[in-house]
Amino acid sequence: MTDYGYHASHEQLAPGTLLELAGLAESAGFTSAMCSDHLAPWSARQGHSGFAWAWLGSAMATTGLPFGLVTAPGQRMHPVVTAQAAATLAQMHPGRLWVALGSGQALNEHVTGERWPAKEERIRRLEECVAVIRALLAGETVSHDGLVRVDRARVWSLPDTAPELYAAAVSPGTAARAAAWADGLITVNQPDGAQADTLAAYRDAGGRGPAVLQAHLSWHPDRDRALAIAHDQWREPALGGDVGWDIALPEDFEQAARFVAPDQVRPSVHVSADLGEHAAWLAGQGELGFDRVMVHHVGQDQRPFLDAFGAHVLPEPAR
Repeated sequence: MTDYGYHASHEQLAPGTLLELAGLAESAGFTSAMCSDHLAPWSARQGHSGFAWAWLGSAMATTGLPFGLVTAPGQRMHPVVTAQAAATLAQMHPGRLWVALGSGQALNEHVTGERWPAKEERIRRLEECVAVIRALLAGETVSHDGLVRVDRARVWSLPDTAPELYAAAVSPGTAARAAAWADGLITVNQPDGAQADTLAAYRDAGGRGPAVLQAHLSWHPDRDRALAIAHDQWREPALGGDVGWDIALPEDFEQAARFVAPDQVRPSVHVSADLGEHAAWLAGQGELGFDRVMVHHVGQDQRPFLDAFGAHVLPEPAR
């Protein structure tokens, strides 16, 4: 049966609020959770971006949920720091952490002042980081001189079992390439159900482990309000093409998305006032082959969503 998890959106809510919501999500019947490591939101309307690694320490201590984190080692987060952070959380909370590694966005990474590489270089840098992180989590002392540099690093406090390292991928090509190193895959819902193509590419290339979908949706009892929420909060992340990887500032995202009409958000966000429609859509993602569906209501008022989905949408065994 597909696991239904809760996506805690640091870009949209303050860390203290998210901590309370993680507990409410567990009470509502969500059986796992995840978040993303951002430095900046996509827009000033979202307005937040707490440090996900620090937040996870509290969230895992105050709930019993397993958690995943999407992060991008190599520029803002050095792979040695990533490995140490992951090891510490996994040592304190055995078996409850997975880490998804991606090549990143300029939105979060430009702050180092280093140039923002082209995609192929970012992917090669990520692959180097994966090798470094795996070696460190295995207890090795690591030196490396490539697109990232490491000098005699060792992580001293290790968990008995290292956390799994998933690939964060949107396109089929990226997913297929990551199959060589990943313990699992996480992707997002896309227009025309293209997430199925991404998953198929990963599996066809020999990709193993769980398939996770971050499922963006918007619910409100009033359908016009549900669409307005999606348009207000998620039109910048819903920009198509490669533009989203290279824009550096929230205000630039806002400019790029200023002509996005409400209905243009629908292909990237499942919008409905009907809880039955949401339940059917989420169940359909499991039928595509996703083992875990991490539900992200893109609105900032999360409590009504948690109450409604806990009572009417989550599978019966989860409640």
